[in-house]
Amino acid sequence: MSTGSDLHVVLGAGGAVGGAVVDELVARGRRVRAVNRSGAPTVPDGVEVHRGDITTADGAGAACAGGAVVYHCAAPAYTRWASEFPPMTDAIRRGAAAAGAKLVFADNLYMYGPVSAPMTEDMPYAAGFPKGRVRAEMARSLLAAHEAGELRVALGRASDYYGPRGVNSTVGETVFGAAVQGRVARWVGPLDQPHSFSYLPDFARGLVVLGEDARADGHAWHIPTAEPVTGRQFLDLLFAELGRPDKSAAVGHTLQRVLGLVNPTVRALGETWYQRDRPFVVDAGRFTETFGPLPATAHAEAIAATVAWFRGAHA
Repeated sequence: MSTGSDLHVVLGAGGAVGGAVVDELVARGRRVRAVNRSGAPTVPDGVEVHRGDITTADGAGAACAGGAVVYHCAAPAYTRWASEFPPMTDAIRRGAAAAGAKLVFADNLYMYGPVSAPMTEDMPYAAGFPKGRVRAEMARSLLAAHEAGELRVALGRASDYYGPRGVNSTVGETVFGAAVQGRVARWVGPLDQPHSFSYLPDFARGLVVLGEDARADGHAWHIPTAEPVTGRQFLDLLFAELGRPDKSAAVGHTLQRVLGLVNPTVRALGETWYQRDRPFVVDAGRFTETFGPLPATAHAEAIAATVAWFRGAHA
């Protein structure tokens, strides 16, 4: 790296994506700093832990100092994206640039808005809702900073994720958490539409590929996932792993609106209902063509590992 450093800095290391990136880097034998605001995350031995506020320029600068690659896996609460995400990302960009580090942003797919075909990286940013516009704004800003020579940037995009630590996703506590406790697993949206899901360790592996390969610089990339599945197929695999009859229910749009009257997070899901009532499929062909195959974990294996983690978390 241009800094002469071999340090990989993971921002948001206490979260699901950041924790998975730390695990992937450790497995590769990299030197890692795990950064978290609320307290020391649980990390493998040998990982440096840094507690700090990365929403400020000074805090982000201190967190990124000495790093060769910075992985931006931090995010404000879902309901506060519009007001807090852009300034946080701007502070992180400045901190990474001051360190002379490359910045890899753990992105998602909201910026494309409603789609009628598998999503590719060259689709227009057509989202008209606040969270989608925020994602588009941050992506454009980061790539513009790369073009201006301020720092090296790569964006890695995932669909809805699941896996160990993935409690806040649409299939986190409401599906896995509920199912392992014998409660009703509530699936948001129809059960018959194909949907791409990103397994957290696979997403982390892809982000690290982007961090360590200069060919990633200046572009957004869709990280490879396993084949799309419907809600019914996903739940069938889940309850087969649990070894008991299906105990699930679909949350339709009407019920989502009713629940949203008292729950801001559920209310916010109405903005992205298009991701649930029609096919929502990722095309990661550009990543594979550039970096070679990155085999995605089969859903059955990934669901088994996720069930094991949630069982431990709820023991």
